[in-house]
Amino acid sequence: MRRSIVRGGMAAALAAVAVGVAGGAAATGTADPLPPLHRQPTPAKVVKEHVAALNACDWTRLMAQYPRRAEIHLPGGNVVKGRKAIGDLFAGFVKPPDQGGLCGITFTAEHTFRVDGTLNVQWVANAPFLAEPYKGSDAYVTKNGLMYAMVSTFDGAELKMK
Repeated sequence: MRRSIVRGGMAAALAAVAVGVAGGAAATGTADPLPPLHRQPTPAKVVKEHVAALNACDWTRLMAQYPRRAEIHLPGGNVVKGRKAIGDLFAGFVKPPDQGGLCGITFTAEHTFRVDGTLNVQWVANAPFLAEPYKGSDAYVTKNGLMYAMVSTFDGAELKMK
């Protein structure tokens, strides 16, 4: 059985490639200050909320998961460190495709493997603006009900757009 689960890592990585992880709040449209944190009771629920927020293109809900010291590790050794930089990254994602974002892409889990507070997910991405599905995997590291780290194989340069 397939289920929609993980869009965050892939979207974050694509946004990083697409917008170069550059720009401050004014350049990317993030609100200042960042929203308060909202903890989830289990690692699975942290990931579920992350996916729901991405599916809704809801920047506020996304950022309610990331503490000050969070990191996102992307292909090529690129690391996005800190809540503000992650907020800038996701601000690019939640935009519609005609504005350079990825809102509308859907990631479906093909295999999930949990090790303590880390959920490892192999996924496939589809969207009306993609010419073909794209496959990859993410590891989501949670602690105390929050998303502390994400490691993604997603490389936005490899997406085949229509």
